[in-house]
Amino acid sequence: MEGQPHPYAPRDLKLPGYVPNFLTQSTIVGVYLLTSVLVVSLIWILSGKEYSKGDSRYAARDAATVTVEGLTAVLEGPASLLAVYAIASGKSYSYVLQFAVCLGQLYGTAVYFLTAYLEGDHFATSPYHYYVYYVGANASWVVIPSLIAMRCWKKICSAVEVHGQKKTKTR
Repeated sequence: MEGQPHPYAPRDLKLPGYVPNFLTQSTIVGVYLLTSVLVVSLIWILSGKEYSKGDSRYAARDAATVTVEGLTAVLEGPASLLAVYAIASGKSYSYVLQFAVCLGQLYGTAVYFLTAYLEGDHFATSPYHYYVYYVGANASWVVIPSLIAMRCWKKICSAVEVHGQKKTKTR
């Protein structure tokens, strides 16, 4: 008893007890995508409400915070996707683009922290929420872009130096 034919490779692979799916591939992918969107949306909404305990400017829709986050999403989001493409395909502009995105992120983070400081830094419900959410959750927005920016700076400087040396040798 061979069992039913299957869609896997190699075609002569023996799969005792194989039962084909009763749902179509498009149905499976559709259900997966819908479920993923619902789960991510629910987590986004719940985590946003929780994060607002560390910075109530989000719950109050503070103009400065909304502006910084909006610019980050509209400008840095697509630029980040372009940077991923540039890195993956070995484009010459990948380091410049990464550096620009990092500078934008660091600028936005500085504005985010400085506006809170200038307004009295009284947006957290407790010291726990302040240090874990406001400071801890935002630390990565300083550390990671700083590390990437430093790496890109070194790569760009090295490339410019090599280019300068080639120009000097050819003259």
